Amino acid sequence: MKTSDPDTDELLAQASRSDRARQALLARHRDRLRRMVAVRLDRRLAARVDPSDVVQEALAEAAASLRDYLRDRPLPFYPWLRQIAWERLVKLHQRHTARKRSVAREEPLPLPDQSAAELASRLVDRGASPSDAAVREEMNQRVRAALTRLAATDREVLVLRFLERLTTAETAEILGISEGAVKLRQLRAVARLRDRMGPSHDKDES
Repeated sequence: MKTSDPDTDELLAQASRSDRARQALLARHRDRLRRMVAVRLDRRLAARVDPSDVVQEALAEAAASLRDYLRDRPLPFYPWLRQIAWERLVKLHQRHTARKRSVAREEPLPLPDQSAAELASRLVDRGASPSDAAVREEMNQRVRAALTRLAATDREVLVLRFLERLTTAETAEILGISEGAVKLRQLRAVARLRDRMGPSHDKDES
């Protein structure tokens, strides 16, 4: 199965016969995985758990399973790697909350406050001048409030696209839906966010 990353494709082609390529393949996505973990990490855990440690454990597990992956290719590479890190993250949350979650199909984790603030800032219009800082902050607060009122599935597609910065194809693999469905879900999520904010607002949808 092809990926959308030609450099990853080249490393995958070499990985079955080269230790260096296997190491480079895993290291290439370290920063993306760390961002995913940092975005999702509950603030109760953030003081005790370093995202880099979660990523290191996930990469070690991926290295042990890489030959099987190269043989079967069940998913494009990054969604497969991310799934390993996701399972570790879910288990961390399970140890500190009463609610049990399935790791077989991704179920959204609660969005930490700092990640909600970052998502809001990405959705708020960046075209305002510096003199409009107070206006931007008010808008940011309105977006954060509206995000809390979105359905988890709507919020999740925005997190995947705007915070994790996944491609449409990667988002589709992770959510188990088509790329067209991802685009439609994103459009609907933004529209619902607008509805919950009221009439006077704008945001960056690029």
